Amino acid sequence: MNWNNLTEENQLEEIKQESYNQPVMILKHSTTCSISATALSRLERSWKDEVAKDLKPYYLDLLKLRPISNKIAQEFGVEHESPQILIIKNGQSVYDASHFDIRFDEIVNHI
Repeated sequence: MNWNNLTEENQLEEIKQESYNQPVMILKHSTTCSISATALSRLERSWKDEVAKDLKPYYLDLLKLRPISNKIAQEFGVEHESPQILIIKNGQSVYDASHFDIRFDEIVNHI
């Protein structure tokens, strides 16, 4: 699985634009949370490029970059949780999940 790092707030506009051409996933991850670590590990172990197809995954370290996490909540109208994934299509969040609801099979059902 090849993560794209989300490190700058201006990337959110780029992600919105990208989402018109391909679905985009944002993972908000807490590096000190065992639930977040487990959810990340489960996602990475179950990830299959041939099933995910053109879904572009972004990774956000929300402890280091909390203002970006807050901006994501504001931009996409999704209440902040951690860990959390959002699927972005056509500039909008079409699916979100948090904690142990983060599952690869559910993600691909929404792309």
